[in-house]
Amino acid sequence: MAGEEVTVRIVIADDQRLVRAGFSSILDDEDDLAVVGQAGDGADALRKVRELEPDIVLMDVRMPGMDGLEATEAIKGDSVLSRSRVIILTTFTEDEYIYRALRAGASGFLLKDIDPDDLVEAVRVVAAGDALISPSVTRKVIAEFAAQVRQPKPSPELGSLTERENEVLRLVAAGLSNDEIGRSLYISPATAKTHVSRIMQKLGARDRAQLVVTAYESGMVLPGWANGEG
Repeated sequence: MAGEEVTVRIVIADDQRLVRAGFSSILDDEDDLAVVGQAGDGADALRKVRELEPDIVLMDVRMPGMDGLEATEAIKGDSVLSRSRVIILTTFTEDEYIYRALRAGASGFLLKDIDPDDLVEAVRVVAAGDALISPSVTRKVIAEFAAQVRQPKPSPELGSLTERENEVLRLVAAGLSNDEIGRSLYISPATAKTHVSRIMQKLGARDRAQLVVTAYESGMVLPGWANGEG
């Protein structure tokens, strides 16, 4: 192998030992991924993140004591720990947690029955600084937004965006990838990525996940716009 691969360090937090063991076995099989710690509840996850400083935390939602959402909020609210990116492990029955997890700073979501290859790819995507926000997840975010945020709060920072950046942000909020944004606006994926990076800098957003929340909370995109109604 030419050069030395950068190893992505991972902590898995889930109260089911079999789930932790299964995910760990899949991820440790990859040369560039390493599971450095496991936790059975949110408080233990917080301790492990403090101790091990992982790049990625796979975080279950429902755990005894401190749950995964509380742990995510604690991690992303800490200036030292927040460099660790959190991926929420969820099921089809836990949609109501998605909005709160995004607001807490989660970088994406994975279903627990995900295919091994998709799990590996997802971890690499988030470790590279992107977010796992699919159109289906975006629709759930909109539904939660409509239920919880009745009065949009305009964000002054949005005034700093150019017309093209506003267009890009709306497409990010609809769950489009850089390739899809490029096709929609007739620009290259690289140009789309540059626009997204500049938008994140201007809005002080950690990743695309936070851009989605900002777009809906500010009223820039209204519930229903990207919900298959337009």
